[in-house]
Amino acid sequence: MIRIREVRVIDDESQQLGVMPTYKALALAQEKGLDLVEVAPTAVPPVCRILDYGQYKYDLQKREREAKRKQKSQTFKEIRLRVKIDVNDLRTKARRAGQFLDEGDRVKVTVQFRGREMTHANLGRDLLMRAAEMLAEHGTIERQPLLEGRSMYIVMAPLEKRPEKKAEEGSPARAESTQPEGPPSGGETIGDKLAAKGKAPAATADPEPEAAEPEPKAEQE
Repeated sequence: MIRIREVRVIDDESQQLGVMPTYKALALAQEKGLDLVEVAPTAVPPVCRILDYGQYKYDLQKREREAKRKQKSQTFKEIRLRVKIDVNDLRTKARRAGQFLDEGDRVKVTVQFRGREMTHANLGRDLLMRAAEMLAEHGTIERQPLLEGRSMYIVMAPLEKRPEKKAEEGSPARAESTQPEGPPSGGETIGDKLAAKGKAPAATADPEPEAAEPEPKAEQE
């Protein structure tokens, strides 16, 4: 029920009819078999449109659904790594991150530092770039490595159009493209491999105990 005495009217063909008494605007709407809907109640005078209210309500609900769908696509998952992460653990986390990207989610890949690992932040950067290479078939880097407090992270965005797979999932060709260099087992860590290449001292030189801090969740949604 419109209680204002005068309103500014727009007809069903989007033509401005100007300001008129509300009763007259209602009569015009009834002549067309349509409704008088207040679309800008805070304007002076309020703006009303002559339209089909049922269709108008349907269009509003459709726009709301589209807005929610776009908002969902802006959320992201998080994968957390350690500088001394085992190679197999890195593969497992990369597979999970790849699933998130394939589902349309953005992924935040975070490396957390302990103790004096902060003095070798380059190890975290190298690890993040290694993870990005493993996820190249699923997404692209949206934000380059950024250091915040005792952690460094990148943001991966899903590919708009994924290339056709050249080999079926689980085949040897696919396994070679997703596995990092180096032996698959034996306890060797990414930090050890990078240190062996001369990029930084091995993480075992850290004199501070690592058991004092709680182990973070492997994945955070």
